[in-house]
Amino acid sequence: MKPVIEYGDFEKLDIRIGKVVEATAPEWSKKLLEFTVDFGEEIGQKTILSGIKEWYPVEDFIGNSYMFVINLAERKMGEGVSQGMMIMADGDDQPIPFALKPEVEPGTVVR
Repeated sequence: MKPVIEYGDFEKLDIRIGKVVEATAPEWSKKLLEFTVDFGEEIGQKTILSGIKEWYPVEDFIGNSYMFVINLAERKMGEGVSQGMMIMADGDDQPIPFALKPEVEPGTVVR
């Protein structure tokens, strides 16, 4: 278990629902998938990179909604730049994305 934090520390994270509108497997990476994610009118679209290419085809994500941390500092990953992070469970053999059913409006705040 990680150290206990105060609620104010958790409150710093901006966790939002995003809908994947495009997903690609960049040729320049053996590990990364690149997502274009819609976060609604207020935020717009962001590019999110995730090291899950080994376990999932891009087709699994297009049109589905997930939880993302969107206020992380941009991070260079290979030839791309990620503007956030998809939240996933740490499965025994692979990461497990949380696809949301029923649909939740893009940009919805997660608390």
